[in-house]
Amino acid sequence: MNTETRSHPPAARLLELTRVVSLHGRRPSGVDRVCLAYLWALCRDPVPVYGLYRSSLGYVLLDQVGVKALLQRLDGAVPWGAPDWVSRLRRKASTHSQVVEAECRRLRLARCRPSGLERLLRRHLPEGTTYVNVDQTNLSARVLKAVKALPGGRVAVFLHDTIPLDFPDLQTPSARLKLTKILGRVQAYADLILTNSRVSAEDIHRHIEPLGAVPRIEAVHLGVEPVFFQIRDNPAPPEVAKPYFLMLGTIEPRKQHGMILDIWERLAEEIPEADMPHLVICGRRGWMGEALFPRLDQSPLKGRFLHEFNDLADDALRALTAHCCASLFPSRAEGFGLPPAEAAAVGVPVLCSDLPVFREILGDIPIYVGVSDSYAWKTAIIDLTRQEQARGKGTPRTRMQYSPPTWEAHFNTVLKLV
Repeated sequence: MNTETRSHPPAARLLELTRVVSLHGRRPSGVDRVCLAYLWALCRDPVPVYGLYRSSLGYVLLDQVGVKALLQRLDGAVPWGAPDWVSRLRRKASTHSQVVEAECRRLRLARCRPSGLERLLRRHLPEGTTYVNVDQTNLSARVLKAVKALPGGRVAVFLHDTIPLDFPDLQTPSARLKLTKILGRVQAYADLILTNSRVSAEDIHRHIEPLGAVPRIEAVHLGVEPVFFQIRDNPAPPEVAKPYFLMLGTIEPRKQHGMILDIWERLAEEIPEADMPHLVICGRRGWMGEALFPRLDQSPLKGRFLHEFNDLADDALRALTAHCCASLFPSRAEGFGLPPAEAAAVGVPVLCSDLPVFREILGDIPIYVGVSDSYAWKTAIIDLTRQEQARGKGTPRTRMQYSPPTWEAHFNTVLKLV
């Protein structure tokens, strides 16, 4: 792929804010963490940054002062304001959503109805502005056309994976349709596609090529570092009996929680209760869980050897990760795999599917197991349990040395491109 960098920085950057500011009142997912990292990095960079927010009435444009003010509110350094009378008219919207919309209007440089977006951007943004969209929220033809109508306007889009098209049985029809439309718009308007791995870059190229000329694609590994700021009032981590294994991530079909639950049910039949390991599942419940969710709710192991937490704070998750027997990642597909990289970074054993992207990011650090080889998964879990029990008798854990990619390295590359 083309590795040529820009010869000069852009006049300004316009960062899509619609998703990242919606983090007010909720905990960040993996994609949210990438959004936060970009917000932080672009605010620190000397190139001026503007922000675009899609409100219920149209578009809100923020200048650098406004963008940094939003960052302070997300960080907790400055309190959010109250909903205004306009946002309160959205009676079905959550209070958090009303607060965000009102605050963006208060901090605005300008705002407009949808039909006035192109005029708004022309009036307030300098020539040579680059629009940066990290999460595909608000990635509409209207926005992309308005940016490209700016003299020298450029579009950079971060695409995380093509899983909905590559594994349609694991995704909803709406997710597949959404990605199909996004790829069409990216092909038509984007100057640069950023992604998180060489595997994702190859998949993106394969899907866009039939649509026409493929924009430049750059694979830049995500940073694996402590988050830039914490949501305040984090609760203490739950107490779970040792030894325990941790599954971290959204509970959805491609993560194969069902296969691991099958294994735990078999272990409970074969292993004495005193030697039985615990399974800790951490993550929001996602989509297509009609069969799995009732199993989790009604399992005879629940509360004994099966523990599910859906909204733990980062401190609690780090504590659970640090003391687990191993982190389990039996995913059928990933674009990057941030949780296993984070586990490896703190020296925790990682047991994961033998996927090319895990090989790319983690090298020889994990124990690799076939995606659907439940017998091999069970055997590896028993072996790790025995090793943990031996450590309880004085055998130290052997920690693999893993040097994860950093956000500093990520933005050293990205900020030369956008």
